Amino acid sequence: MERFPQVPREAVLKEDLLRTGIAFDDAALTDNLDGEVKPKSYFIFSFDQKPLKELGEAATRRPPEEVALTGGPYELRRTIVSVRVNPDSPYRATRGDDGALVLELDGRRIADVALPPMPEYYRHALENGKTVMETAPTIQWGYLIYLTVLRLCQYFGAKEECRFCDINHNWRQHKAAGRPYTGVKPVEDVLEALALIDRHDADRVSQAYTLTGGSVTSKVDGLAEADFYGRYAQAIEERFPGRWLGKVVAQALPREDVQRYYDYGIRIYHPNYEVWDERLFSIICPGKERYVGRAEWHRRILDAAEVFRPSHVIPNFVAGVEMAKPFGFENVDDAIASTTEGLDFFMSRGITPRFTTWCPEPATPLGRDNPEGAPLEYHIGLLGAYREALERHGLKPPPGYGPPGPGNAVFSVSSFMDTLAPEPVAA
Repeated sequence: MERFPQVPREAVLKEDLLRTGIAFDDAALTDNLDGEVKPKSYFIFSFDQKPLKELGEAATRRPPEEVALTGGPYELRRTIVSVRVNPDSPYRATRGDDGALVLELDGRRIADVALPPMPEYYRHALENGKTVMETAPTIQWGYLIYLTVLRLCQYFGAKEECRFCDINHNWRQHKAAGRPYTGVKPVEDVLEALALIDRHDADRVSQAYTLTGGSVTSKVDGLAEADFYGRYAQAIEERFPGRWLGKVVAQALPREDVQRYYDYGIRIYHPNYEVWDERLFSIICPGKERYVGRAEWHRRILDAAEVFRPSHVIPNFVAGVEMAKPFGFENVDDAIASTTEGLDFFMSRGITPRFTTWCPEPATPLGRDNPEGAPLEYHIGLLGAYREALERHGLKPPPGYGPPGPGNAVFSVSSFMDTLAPEPVAA
């Protein structure tokens, strides 16, 4: 915090929590769907730094989906952080002497902790007994409905899976633990869950949905990727026209496929490019390189901007994998320079990438070899570089992520929204 005074203190702490995880005392865990706190849904990846079988009590009594940090010696403004469980983390959520939940660092209290309340729609099951939490969980303090309708990725095995991604392992570990974790979610289940959210979300906290899942290289249910995910978008928009802002995270697809997403009612497209450097892309994303290729992936992102308009094409990259051993940059400045080159490439064309902070999940090759992730200096330096790039190109924060600014941001898997200037409030 002292070395980077231009970055909000909230963002510094949040990045460190995202890269190192949080340990939870048993008293800080939830009562699953029987309690008053929204439990962690495992909405797509594990986002844990230990396997489920090594989480102890947290494997049966889930931790909360997110935490909101305030106060403490750093006088934190409200900061929402996605929960990544790590029993070995120096950060621990525990109960203070007065019974209040606090966050400690090596035994020193650094923040007060608030937990997300159990939403009313989580208390209502589908007619077939499935839960809303499993079918259509909400994150970002209820702002975003996360629809992982395909729990598996067809980039499969060491020669195709992205080296940072544990989507396939996460499905396997949940099935092995006997948890409900549907591989392909029926369209009618998704619609029924959304109807429950629409009915019980009286304050209209949920404002967007993300439609996503693993990549499809052949077919699922007899459908190629654009038609597989497109059928959900079409059904949602026909049933709930305009109720939520529709987003899709999918591969960089040919323009005609992207046009179908738009025609179905999707308004934001995330063809994630994961890492900018050409050499690292081929190593870290071998399936994407094999089936599409880096140059073609980028060309399709630019084509998509002509369909959705540039501000609504928001490709993600995984911040930190640039420095993963044994392939990545050894120097923080070199890694940030490479990533900034990618930001300038897209932002100069009006496209605004965003990023998630890499969680080194142990079942992945990069997580296994880099259990501590990337240095905190990299993450903090990147926040400054991202903000400067936005300003340099005269762009606004990407839409669909809630409000920007420390104390306002709800995007929980990165601090980039916490780092940007707050939007002016209308009189």
